[in-house]
Amino acid sequence: MPLNAASLDEMALAYVARFATTAQGLERYCRRKLRERGWEGQDDGAPAPDVAALVERFVANRYVDDSEYARARSGSLLRRGYGARRVGQALDAAGVSAEDRDVVSEVEARRAALRLAEKRRFGPFGADGAPPADRAVREKQLAAMLRAGHPLDTARRLVEAADADMAREWADVAGEEGS
Repeated sequence: MPLNAASLDEMALAYVARFATTAQGLERYCRRKLRERGWEGQDDGAPAPDVAALVERFVANRYVDDSEYARARSGSLLRRGYGARRVGQALDAAGVSAEDRDVVSEVEARRAALRLAEKRRFGPFGADGAPPADRAVREKQLAAMLRAGHPLDTARRLVEAADADMAREWADVAGEEGS
């Protein structure tokens, strides 16, 4: 069934009620629905409903808030152990502009790296409580931390930490030292 301005508005409202999204995400959704279903009068040459105006109205009414989305999404990714680079990539993909993002602090980045190391049992968080003796295992752990978006020096610091307490202490003193 072809869409008109009212039905597109209803679909967009249902979408933002169900999913956290950005202005660009809402625009992509609406344009995809128009491509899939078409619009009333399309065969007669009638113009498509104005998606940009619909998105602007949703942003003005605060149904869609890119900065709030960025805050929630980056917090979620950091709690899962992802690094600043991966957080930035996720926000780029969602269409969040640079001014709507909060910078990931050094403390948050270190704690996220620690969370990942603990969760994946890297370095001193493994079965024997010491960094892996096998070079290949250490390299795999480093590679996994790099893929998660952590800098090489952070990954090395955690994977090669002498024990779990030293790794936790390093993560806690992030604000007190340079790195």
